Amino acid sequence: MIRRSTLLYLTASLTFATAQERAPVEPSSLPAPDQPVGPVKPSVEKLDKTRYQIGKIIFDQKTREIRFPAKVNMVKGPLEFLLVHENGKVHESLLNTDISPTHLNLVFTLLRYPPSRELYALPNDHGGASNEYPEVPPDVKAGARIAIDLEWKEGEKIKRLPANNLIQHTVKTTAMPAGPWLYGGSEFYDGKFAPETSGDIIAIFTADSALINYPGKDDDNDEVWAPYPKRIPPINTDVTVIITPFSTNKLLPKP
Repeated sequence: MIRRSTLLYLTASLTFATAQERAPVEPSSLPAPDQPVGPVKPSVEKLDKTRYQIGKIIFDQKTREIRFPAKVNMVKGPLEFLLVHENGKVHESLLNTDISPTHLNLVFTLLRYPPSRELYALPNDHGGASNEYPEVPPDVKAGARIAIDLEWKEGEKIKRLPANNLIQHTVKTTAMPAGPWLYGGSEFYDGKFAPETSGDIIAIFTADSALINYPGKDDDNDEVWAPYPKRIPPINTDVTVIITPFSTNKLLPKP
């Protein structure tokens, strides 16, 4: 059961970082958007016995599934992101959305997804990034790994595919390997929540400013990922992003 006191505490603490208008943040390797994402005021609504809603995000307390709307943003060209806010880096993202990254982070917290910092480089003595990374316990690493599916309508039919299937490695000309994405929780810059100011939500090319990153091979290469031809729906197609706990069973072939 999600207690009301817990919701109020988390809502208040996360709202503090987004209570006023902000200037964009300049991550170390990516350009900042032209305009900031606006401030947010989280409120939690109970839909039924196990489902709740914050803004446009619906989440299930029992299954820990998260659902929210997005749109297809690109059908060709290099990708650095799977998903950004509509005021973010839309020139290099497969999808865009108008949900609040702060809302999404609050949902991850309420559903007890532990953030794993394993992809965020530790700072060096000069304030930049070092070549060292935090040590993360195995249970946190496992709990932070998530599956991301995309669902949309084709005519009267509902189609659902893993997000990896809609991204192509342009050198190997194959789909992104099946596997998890990593919830890292992002960063604060000058007391401001980075995804809320940058719009970075789900990154393929590792970004400290993103809530979620791709932890697979070539996550440090910004030139090899693109939309998968003939699999990606047309631009502006409405899609539902579906996040669930990752299980190795998802990698097993169907009987």
